[in-house]
Amino acid sequence: MADKDEPGKGEGRFREPRLAINRVYTRKGDGGETQLVGGQRVPKDDARIEAYGTVDELNAFVGACRQTLADELARPGAPDDDGPAVDRVALTELSAALLRVQHELFNLGSLMATLPEDVHPKQPRVTAAEVARLEAEMDRCQADLAPLRSFVLPGGSRLCVDLHVARTVCRRAERLAVALARSGAADADAVTYLNRLSDAFFVWSRWATKALGATEVLWEPNWT
Repeated sequence: MADKDEPGKGEGRFREPRLAINRVYTRKGDGGETQLVGGQRVPKDDARIEAYGTVDELNAFVGACRQTLADELARPGAPDDDGPAVDRVALTELSAALLRVQHELFNLGSLMATLPEDVHPKQPRVTAAEVARLEAEMDRCQADLAPLRSFVLPGGSRLCVDLHVARTVCRRAERLAVALARSGAADADAVTYLNRLSDAFFVWSRWATKALGATEVLWEPNWT
């Protein structure tokens, strides 16, 4: 699904980071405030901080998904293993897509940590191109999946559950981004990206279940 040679990759659209992190703690936030990219001091419970903090939280959960996936790929199959065949190619492609998403989420967090008037033309961000890539990936995955006849419950495999957790955190990040966008304090592409990404996590959870040879857990309203 992911290709390093895709249009826009490596074309120098955004500035490369110039960082030198020598100390993690600064004591500057002990009073309950933090600093935006433009230098403004704001309370740590500000709506903007809540929004990009949730994007950061989502990034951590995506990392957990990638680690679960890596553990699956590292598990050797026994010669006499009668379990379901694992589609390692599909899982490898998914891992690459999730890594790309982690970079995109960091770009999104950087944008959210910047007031609109302070955004640099070459500052990292998410755009319609990233949204279109997610849609194309979902379409490819959907072509491999059977139509749904009920809602899917998180389950069937640890990877499926992790992807559903990422989906729900992404929905929360989207809600917070909507609140910022309504006041003109957030990029509209950020809301669109998070909306598509949450859909992608759902599709990827189903795709991963199929790749692992696991069984989907479907909602049964009259289950007892």
